Amino acid sequence: MAKVEIEVPECPEYPIIPRLKEGMMAHSKPYIAVEKFQHELGFPGELPENWQEAALDKMQDLLGKYRSFQVYLDSCVKCGACTDKCHYFLGTADPKNMPVARQDLLRKVYRRYFTLAGKYFPKLVGAVDLTKDVLDDWYSYYHQCSQCRRCSVFCPYGIDTAEISMAAREILASVGMGQKYCNEIIGKVFKIGNNLGLPEPALKDTLEGLEEDIFDETNVAVRLPLDEKGADILLITPSADFFAEPHVDGLMGYAKVFHESGVSWTISSYASEGANFGMFIGSYENMRRVAMRIRKAAEDLGVKRIMFGECGHAWRVGYSFLNTLAGPFDFLDPNYPVPQHICEFTYDLIQKDKLVFDKSENDEHVVTFHDSCNVARATRMGPKPGGQFTIPRAILKTVCNNYVDMDADTIHDATFCCGGGGGLLTDDLMEIRVKGAMPRMTALKKIVDEDKVTTLVAICAICKSQFIKTLPYYGMQMYMMHSLHQLVSSALVMQRLTEPADDSESESSDD
Repeated sequence: MAKVEIEVPECPEYPIIPRLKEGMMAHSKPYIAVEKFQHELGFPGELPENWQEAALDKMQDLLGKYRSFQVYLDSCVKCGACTDKCHYFLGTADPKNMPVARQDLLRKVYRRYFTLAGKYFPKLVGAVDLTKDVLDDWYSYYHQCSQCRRCSVFCPYGIDTAEISMAAREILASVGMGQKYCNEIIGKVFKIGNNLGLPEPALKDTLEGLEEDIFDETNVAVRLPLDEKGADILLITPSADFFAEPHVDGLMGYAKVFHESGVSWTISSYASEGANFGMFIGSYENMRRVAMRIRKAAEDLGVKRIMFGECGHAWRVGYSFLNTLAGPFDFLDPNYPVPQHICEFTYDLIQKDKLVFDKSENDEHVVTFHDSCNVARATRMGPKPGGQFTIPRAILKTVCNNYVDMDADTIHDATFCCGGGGGLLTDDLMEIRVKGAMPRMTALKKIVDEDKVTTLVAICAICKSQFIKTLPYYGMQMYMMHSLHQLVSSALVMQRLTEPADDSESESSDD
């Protein structure tokens, strides 16, 4: 795979605060969405003549809707606790990529128009007018935030830069400056049902091909059902799982686990997509439209529960917002949480000794795990706090003999972002993606050198796609990236040769 020529930052022994390089990334901007997709999302197709008034009206609307937004803008005391916590600042040295400085791009305008001091004494409080140059700065630097929320873990006031970035992007979209990557993907979901624009015949053909692949490997007829009414489980998974390695290997792993457990399940061609890019652009209305497709699919197919595959922000939206966006889900089986994560399902089966593994099948791997930001800092799994950290690792240690963690201050809720989240996984932002990956690559490279780690595992489609592209820049092989259920699939001993049983034989409640 050809690499774009980028000045790759060196990996220090530990990411330290770099010497500042003013304006280093001012040139970095994603492509703007075309008029067609802007209109589909309810936004203007280009910058209107009254753009300043429209932007301030949108800011006022968001301040009225979300109390947290105003609290975050008012409460920062510039203590500096966040300055060295952002992977993009560490990788670029651009001071506007310090979380506090990035927040201030919007905060200065907020103070100018929405505070008494800013209206009458703007210079005293650092308030500025909303000009086209300021708007351009927003478009550049708010697309240099992956909304990973690492800075919020270290902020003594709990200020969430992600919410400020989301608000800024929604304001930008509302004046015709929506990002091409995010907004066009949302449009595809509305039209087809997934981020790829993959129609039902192509999806069906893909799933049939994977059934053949599994049969060739195991001599067991494992089904990947599509649009089957009355199934127990509706699987909502990222569309990357349908077409690319290592994602597709994870999907085959889900199918094998479902088969061995004896449950019935299905994918929906109407709502085949787990990802919800409405969150990345801060648009509650578009988040809700995407989420309502999942509800409709669940109702139409008559399933008992909804389960999410390996996608970080899909799980965040599912875990944190799904009931608010599309609930109540009182038509589902109350014995199960809404939604469930595939890792919760697999872990429960392991705990009940319902799966058999041959760990030696993965002996070629020395494995480490990357905690994906949206899973680590915005969700949990299972009945106990911290399950989002312990459950994936417990599964890996069940299916692998060789496991190593990265340094303690770079994992769990202090995990470094992959560098490609938050709507930045697009080639027009390759430079910021590569530089933003540096802190994670530093921690990974250390255990590759010291512990001979060969395999990096994540349960997020964006993380997997990002690492495949960025690993070679740091002297590591793209093929070391694996899905968690890819390793589950390799070690799983297929004992059940029959078709999935009816619900009376399904595995019992996970709670």
